[in-house]
Amino acid sequence: MILISCSPSVIKRWLIFNSVGAMGIVIQMSVLLVLTSYAKFGYLSATALAVEAAILHNFFWHARWTWADRMNSRNGSLLRRLLCFHITNGLLSMGGNLVFMRFFVEKLGLDFMPANALAIALCSILNFIAGDRLVFRSVEVFQRKGR
Repeated sequence: MILISCSPSVIKRWLIFNSVGAMGIVIQMSVLLVLTSYAKFGYLSATALAVEAAILHNFFWHARWTWADRMNSRNGSLLRRLLCFHITNGLLSMGGNLVFMRFFVEKLGLDFMPANALAIALCSILNFIAGDRLVFRSVEVFQRKGR
């Protein structure tokens, strides 16, 4: 099942996930600001590069901290997880951020920095579920599926 329970271990993991996410937000917003203000990128192309920087950062810390207890050779290599992370969290983040950014900036008239913060917040819950249930799933999930 894709839904997440509210057990103490899940709540603890959610808090760690958000700590990593907060660091990722700093990276994403910093890259966005530098690319738009100094490199003169358009806000959408700058958003795409900023999201990618945050995705790589977040993957590293989720593997080392958020889901470190699930990192072993029985449930996939680091490269396989990175690919899966890009397919799930990456597509959710990239697609969500670009769609929300365009909507918030062009339709609602928001400045691109607050628009980016809103886009990040809206993608966060889906990213946690994808990370927990798809990318960093427990060994038990692999064993039930016959892997």
